[in-house]
Amino acid sequence: MCANSTRSLRATKNASEVFFFFYCMQHVLFPGEIVVNEVNFVRKCINNENGHDDLWGKLICTNFKVSFIPQEDPPKQNAHLSHLLLAEHDVALTCLDQVVTVNDAKGKKKVLGSNQKLKFNPTELILYCKDLRIIRFCFDEAGPESAKKVCLAIAHYAHPADLHLLFGFEYQGRRYHEPAAEINESMPRMSPQTPVYDCPSDWDREIKRTGATEWRVCSINERYNVSQSLPEYIVVPASLADQDLRQFANCYSDNRIPLWCWNHPNGSALVRMCNVADPIAQKKFEQRIFNAITKSHPTCSEVIKLDLEKSLPNILDIQSAFCKFRQSCVIDPFEESEERWFSFVITEEEDRDLNCAVSSLVQLMLDPHYRSLSGFQSLVQKEWVMAGHRFLDRCNHLKRNDKEECPLFLLFLDCVWQMINQYPAAFEFTETYLTVLSDSMWIPVHGTFLFNSCLQRTQHLTEFAKTKAIPPGEDQSVYFPPVWEWSQQFSAKEQTLFNNPMYVGKSVARVQNGEVKTFKRTKKAYSASVKGSPASVVNGLRDGEGTLSRRVSFMSELKPEFSSVKDVVESPSERFFRDWFSRPFDQQGLLLPLLLPSHIAVWKLFFLRWVPEACIPKGGTVTAYHKLCQLVDEIEMLQCQLKHYKGPSPCITPEPSPCKPHSVQRRMYFNACSADESPSLPDFLTSSFPFTPVGNLCRRSTLGTPITKFLNGAKIWLSTETLNDTV
Repeated sequence: MCANSTRSLRATKNASEVFFFFYCMQHVLFPGEIVVNEVNFVRKCINNENGHDDLWGKLICTNFKVSFIPQEDPPKQNAHLSHLLLAEHDVALTCLDQVVTVNDAKGKKKVLGSNQKLKFNPTELILYCKDLRIIRFCFDEAGPESAKKVCLAIAHYAHPADLHLLFGFEYQGRRYHEPAAEINESMPRMSPQTPVYDCPSDWDREIKRTGATEWRVCSINERYNVSQSLPEYIVVPASLADQDLRQFANCYSDNRIPLWCWNHPNGSALVRMCNVADPIAQKKFEQRIFNAITKSHPTCSEVIKLDLEKSLPNILDIQSAFCKFRQSCVIDPFEESEERWFSFVITEEEDRDLNCAVSSLVQLMLDPHYRSLSGFQSLVQKEWVMAGHRFLDRCNHLKRNDKEECPLFLLFLDCVWQMINQYPAAFEFTETYLTVLSDSMWIPVHGTFLFNSCLQRTQHLTEFAKTKAIPPGEDQSVYFPPVWEWSQQFSAKEQTLFNNPMYVGKSVARVQNGEVKTFKRTKKAYSASVKGSPASVVNGLRDGEGTLSRRVSFMSELKPEFSSVKDVVESPSERFFRDWFSRPFDQQGLLLPLLLPSHIAVWKLFFLRWVPEACIPKGGTVTAYHKLCQLVDEIEMLQCQLKHYKGPSPCITPEPSPCKPHSVQRRMYFNACSADESPSLPDFLTSSFPFTPVGNLCRRSTLGTPITKFLNGAKIWLSTETLNDTV
């Protein structure tokens, strides 16, 4: 900030106070939201070099978020995702990881927690966010006591002492005190309703969809009488009686009966379970359960048991790896023979962490239903939410135990993104959707990512409805909508960013002889469009400047024993992989991720979206996304015209029949250009679209940091020592 600007600001304080009054009146609060503290004349640091781009305004702390309201609206250089609950300069309190105050004059720095004292007047406030943002405010012109109070308020409300103090309870308690059924009917939806698996009918539909005829819905856990971490309704082998299940439950941690996840078309099942501590009980009961699973298979195939604890890292290792990677990104120290799948069981000590991720990824690779938007949402709901993943502890919403915190769900989303990156036409949703889904973990107005179990959710909502939210005499029910009700966060236009224009699904429309038909594939039919695919998308895979080659060459890259020219005895699994990698790719078939280092990439949109140095104007994958959206929109417009095309004979010029404006039906964010429009890219497009890095803190130069080595083309799997030789 230059000296003239500072003097000008001081000379116009009276006028600014009047201005602050008016824009504070425009600061809309949500039901149940209250202003806790605020301070005027705060500078939000945008550019660390000269300060010319910094913003002056008001910093407000509510019981929901930290808001910064600029004194003047900055020029719009980037389009960004408009959120219905959070403005561009807002951050939810549950998204805050650390609240740090600094006094430059005294050289002091303090990490604030709840109910802590601050012995110095802060000159800076740094907010470290769980979505990797780092936001910095300076109190050059603000009153020192006011600055101290707002910092303490932010730290206090970012560390709630009780789950009921999270804003979602106050917000939803006031907003949804009518029956949940009425809310479900009135809420607008962009996509088909996602099953939440809180009733037997949802499970019945999934059993019928997967053809699991030898499995049934069991209700022995109604009112959580058997296990407090399982849902009320679970799927079990039809040959097991309820009485046997109650007896078996006692030998499992928290009485968690083995859970059915999914059935392959050949009858094989995927089951998840926790470990059995008692060896005697394990031998007695586990074998009976395995026998029941074997009976459910058409050919009574053997059960394969996989212990994840022996083959995968624990949650502390995952958290440690994530912290190290985050430090690099934020730039701050801080057929029957071919498709023979046995029934198998995956085990884990408590069946609530890595089992969620592994079972979800297995189903994603095997079942194309879960690659659709609604199917993926049902997968998360079934394998994470209803299975009792500890979102409250793993997300550390109450900031009570850092050792329990672990980004397991983010790890799962990153794995999903790697598959989208390798198979871009196989998924209906985009990386923007995955990023938004991750961000939704830190917005406490949904019930999806807020609780450790279904029982905990029910107990807290019932207690809150009786004691705080619902006045006496009114319906005593609080409705916490799932995150899948995206209309709570985004408009219909914004939700179109979730749609992948490259998606090739079972019901994708195509035009043949002037008629719109449905695209279908048989079990053995594979894509015949491979030869005509563009160089960037060959065999259903993204080429990416030579990092991925044609599938035939994969055999020589993966393992020597996969090569057909080598005279070796192959195992069934090796033969399967060799055959699979050498055949044409089926978008609706099995997806196997490529695991060589050259195939694994950094999820740039998530990890680098707040880093200005990594932002490429008019560059990145958004350039292809922009053009693909326009092409898809143009095709759909032509299909709409063909569908309503009228004419008695080909010799007579037909007239199109009236139909609804196509703009109402459009499902792509970018629409087709008219004939007189320029084909150039919009000025606001950057590699971080639809997010913007404005407001990210860079306290030091990026030169020499790990992220600059990556941005300069260094391979991410190389060690730090090797990186020094590549830049």
